[in-house]
Amino acid sequence: MASAATKYGKLWGRGYETFKSRRILSVSGTADHATTYLQGLVTSDLTSEPRAPREEEEDTFLANRVRDPQKSHPGQMEEEVPIKFTSKMRFTCFLDHRGRILTDAILWKRIIDGAVKSTTEYLIDVPSDTADMLFDHLKEHKLRRSKITLQDKSDDISVHAVYGTLNAEGAPPGYLAAMDPRHPSLGMRILSVGPEAMVNGDNSEDEADSNDRIKRTDHFSKLMNNFFPHTPGTYSVLRRLSGIAEGSEITSRTALECNQEFLNAISFRKGCYLGQELTARSQFTGVVRKRILPVMIVDTEMELPRPWIMAGMIQELGEKDGVEKIFGLTKDEKGNVPKLVGHIPPPLPKMSAAGAGSLISMMMGSFATMPAESNPQEGAEEDLGLKETEAELQKLREAGEKLQNEISELAVPGASIIDKKDGKTIGKVVSEPAPGTTVILAQMRLDRLGLLGGSEKWSRTNKILIGDGSKEYRYLPYLPLWWPDIDSETGKEKEKKIDDELYELPRSDS
Repeated sequence: MASAATKYGKLWGRGYETFKSRRILSVSGTADHATTYLQGLVTSDLTSEPRAPREEEEDTFLANRVRDPQKSHPGQMEEEVPIKFTSKMRFTCFLDHRGRILTDAILWKRIIDGAVKSTTEYLIDVPSDTADMLFDHLKEHKLRRSKITLQDKSDDISVHAVYGTLNAEGAPPGYLAAMDPRHPSLGMRILSVGPEAMVNGDNSEDEADSNDRIKRTDHFSKLMNNFFPHTPGTYSVLRRLSGIAEGSEITSRTALECNQEFLNAISFRKGCYLGQELTARSQFTGVVRKRILPVMIVDTEMELPRPWIMAGMIQELGEKDGVEKIFGLTKDEKGNVPKLVGHIPPPLPKMSAAGAGSLISMMMGSFATMPAESNPQEGAEEDLGLKETEAELQKLREAGEKLQNEISELAVPGASIIDKKDGKTIGKVVSEPAPGTTVILAQMRLDRLGLLGGSEKWSRTNKILIGDGSKEYRYLPYLPLWWPDIDSETGKEKEKKIDDELYELPRSDS
């Protein structure tokens, strides 16, 4: 797991939860009828193998290191732990006729053997707030003679997630399990589908009044309690810190503005599907000027964390001068300038969800404090120091809670983010803060973040207003580790290039 963390970012802590905010819709048919029907409605290509999430590099500020160019040599590679992704589950989007997103969804494919013919079924795991709209959409595009069956199986199947593991193999009878196709740090997704995954008559009266989903939830809890703690609400925090919006948060937006191509939800090689024209035009001819990303809101008096100080220096001084100043690149006795090994640090910090969560906990004083046991022989000075430290932490926690309450009231979906320097709207709130944090998801103008064009820069001394509020705050945007490098001219994924004048990558002796 530690080795995999260098490939996909640090994983969240161990735990499990059952989703109450997910629905399961079913599309089934004999032969390839279900596949043919959905192929014309989804952005992914159901006839090809789904791609695994993009491999990542370490945090670019930490991964870069300085080497003498005359002594550069390949570093030792860590042994990688294989992460298995299944072709039976993929991520996708459904679009309307304009090419705007109706909803995102996770598709599970399974084959059900019958007495005469086998049936192919797609189980559509979709957020509850867009499930009814999607079901109506599916029925609307079902032709009269179409040989498929549409069903809502939300009461018959339960949906779960397990965090802190990369092993989705060996699911018990009655369960489907696979790593989240968007990013493995979002956990292992699990569906309870078979008759084996049911509670057997412990409380017959209660079971008589409950649906299958409740029975399955009870059965899953009994399975998991011996291995993982119950951590409800984890996903709500995790996906926001990971910069992933879903459901109604992305409805009516374009796929590229919501980073769906980064999450492997879109195939640009498949044939026609509903809404394809706008998506293809955006990818091949347009410029993506806005994208959704996580933004941390802090008080203007709060000390700026080091990742944003470094990002500010790079933006203010330019890549070359900023990087040289940060890493102290000076000439040696022979006149050679040590060169960075790795990739150019991005103009904004890159963080895993776990890393962002740890940073927020420290800033808000919300981490658990365990005072050491005092020793009377060590005198009263140490006890006094502990009391003063705890008092400072308490003040930090109180200030953090106050800030969280303020942001939760102001940062409602649709609220504007306004830059005080010129009064312009630089973003819109997409999702309210992750519980216990001041991290929101916002659709931000890339030019105001220093990611698009060369005139505007993100400033570490920025001041913003949120919605109708009059109090000034500071916004600290960051990039999830799964983001690729962004081309400053198009707002899309940058083609990988090496600048040999400033950076030197290790080469093999051969």
